[in-house]
Amino acid sequence: MAAPTHVTNACVTARTTGECLHLNLCGHWKIIEPRPTFESLIGVQKPERLLISTDDLESWDGALVLFLVEVLRWAKEYGIVADLAQVPRQAREMAEGVLGASSLPKPPVPALGLATGVGLATVDVWRKTRDIATFIGECVFSASRLFRQPHHFRWNDCLAEMQKCGAMALPIVSLISLLVGLIMAYQAAVQLRQFGADIFVADLVGLAVVREMGPMMAAIIMAGRTGAAFAATLGNMKAGEEIDALETLGIAPLDFLVMPRLVALGIMMPLLTLYANLLGILGGMAVAKGVLEIPPAAYWVETQSIVDLSDLSTGLIKATVFGLLIGLSGCLRGLQADRSASGVGQAATSAVVTSILLIIVADALFAVVFNILGF
Repeated sequence: MAAPTHVTNACVTARTTGECLHLNLCGHWKIIEPRPTFESLIGVQKPERLLISTDDLESWDGALVLFLVEVLRWAKEYGIVADLAQVPRQAREMAEGVLGASSLPKPPVPALGLATGVGLATVDVWRKTRDIATFIGECVFSASRLFRQPHHFRWNDCLAEMQKCGAMALPIVSLISLLVGLIMAYQAAVQLRQFGADIFVADLVGLAVVREMGPMMAAIIMAGRTGAAFAATLGNMKAGEEIDALETLGIAPLDFLVMPRLVALGIMMPLLTLYANLLGILGGMAVAKGVLEIPPAAYWVETQSIVDLSDLSTGLIKATVFGLLIGLSGCLRGLQADRSASGVGQAATSAVVTSILLIIVADALFAVVFNILGF
């Protein structure tokens, strides 16, 4: 005979009669109080029959149901008969319902037809387009409030974001821009040397860096660095219900969280692009000096003769638009994130993908527009 087990108010006495194990439940079974578990009671025993009685049971709630679920699951696993006739009917039915629901097979997922798949994809694209348009419209209204009431803007937060996405991004921007300038100059030098046009390396590198590669490389770096950070920060705030708290207090999340980031990135992207242009041209100058033996002064004069203010302004316009697109993508994905750790990670990934996609599309549109305008 097993000794009775006591855990606070809930207790179980066990005795063996032949091949039958009899468990008598007694005391108060409350979900908020400790209770015995069936696995600790049964151990390695495998009786042919299990009988549970509740003669000394004083009160019960979900704790008893959980205990009975453990009993039924164990009995089903080992093919043992569990007699619960003496257990309260409500507790027995609830335990059987929980066990039955957990063992139900998942219904098969029906195969979607072509028309259904196309329809669902169209609805999904329409919903996402509507959400993006709504977010952009809200940002426009928030920007109008900024211009009407600039004293209400959170300038301290904006300055802090400018430091994060500007000064703290200089090392990686320096490395990438310098290497891009080196690579472009070296590849151009190999081809131009065959025709004796070594000096035109400065023209190729200067125009390519100022008009395309400087804004593009800075934007891609900021998309992977700052856009993902925006999405992760806002997604974490959403998971922690901080954004809900702001809305409860009557504070617009776009004014409080989104606009300082957009303004900071819109201001810092042209400055980072100017810095990237300088490093790219210096990288080309280093290759011209080392490979083509062109003096730096001659290289710089040739660069000044080919790069004018229109080339520089087109790059800065692109950089400003790219910065706004990165900020919008990061903040949008952060506000759309699921309230979980995995949702925050997915939001950061989606922000980077969306930012790079929009950057490429915007750059293609700029190429067409500037060609039509003659820039």
